[in-house]
Amino acid sequence: MGRDFEVRQNPELELRQEMRRTILLVDDEEVIRDLCARTLSEYRILQAGNGREALEVLEQEPVDLVLSDVMMPEMSGLELLETIRKNNPDQAVVLMTGFGEKELILRALKANADDFIQKPVNLLQLKTSVQKVLEQHSLRYEIRQLKRMDQLKSEFLGLISHKLKTPVTAISLIIQNLADDLSEAPVEIQEQLRLTKNQSQLLADLIEELLGYGDTILDMNPTDLESLQLVDLLQTVLTLFEKGLQAKQLDIAIELPQELPTLPLDRRRTLFALRAILDNAVKFSPMGGVLTLHAELSESAVQLSISDQGPGIPREELPKVFEKFYQVDPDSTGQVRGFGLGLFYAKQFLRDQHAKVELTSPTTGGTTATITFPRV
Repeated sequence: MGRDFEVRQNPELELRQEMRRTILLVDDEEVIRDLCARTLSEYRILQAGNGREALEVLEQEPVDLVLSDVMMPEMSGLELLETIRKNNPDQAVVLMTGFGEKELILRALKANADDFIQKPVNLLQLKTSVQKVLEQHSLRYEIRQLKRMDQLKSEFLGLISHKLKTPVTAISLIIQNLADDLSEAPVEIQEQLRLTKNQSQLLADLIEELLGYGDTILDMNPTDLESLQLVDLLQTVLTLFEKGLQAKQLDIAIELPQELPTLPLDRRRTLFALRAILDNAVKFSPMGGVLTLHAELSESAVQLSISDQGPGIPREELPKVFEKFYQVDPDSTGQVRGFGLGLFYAKQFLRDQHAKVELTSPTTGGTTATITFPRV
């Protein structure tokens, strides 16, 4: 018995055909459509004789770009463009117009046509315009996808952080109650409770760090500079550390000029940077120590220094401090590990505003972070 065999194209050829961009040609003149189709033969071509036919095609087929004449019966290219914009604002549309149609061009501009090609059609201009518009829309699509992914990451991070915070708080309370109830238990049991309490506190601190840093780190919006007072930003950040300062009995020495100029800063990113730097200063400060905030003014910049009296940073560690995920060895500082993201993003955000930050740490101890903000 004979067998029927299905004849298939080369799989690589099929894949290339599927990946080709689709262009919908809309013109009431078949000659013009055929000419454009031959010129754009590297694309998958669909055709329509007027605007209404084009809308029917768009309902059934995904199209990367609509190339349409303006003057057509039943529905003009402008009416088609305006209808497309209502249904799909991101659809790429290029219009072909005749000379002297200025009013039509103005209407098309208001409707956000992506490009115009004047008739008689220059075939080189046609290929160039189509390629340019497709590239622009591909870039816009990728940007939208990146923003969407970052939004999802931010929402997921916030959800996870909040979901973790409740049970961790409950665990900490249970451990504290156990410690109170077992205050006369053997030393070994009390030591185990102490270690458990420390680890639950570490987890709570990490969750707070996620909640505090996550949204800003994942924010992909461009830097938004405005004229801001550095003193106001410092006061805002210091209020976030009131509990930490009281717990370690730290004093704040503020040495600022009487009048500081407004600076071109991104509020959110600058607050993040100041918070990350102050957070490290508070963490590494000894009980009863002093944090010093000192500012100097020059014609071109404002320099802000934040100094602590902690153990300092080993000389060989200083070049690595601003690296992503890097953390100073806890054995040399006595501090538990965090995520190692605060200073990395602080430097990035300051650099986005044309500011810079440097760390110095003398062998006698203490660390100073110096931020240089340009005045213009």
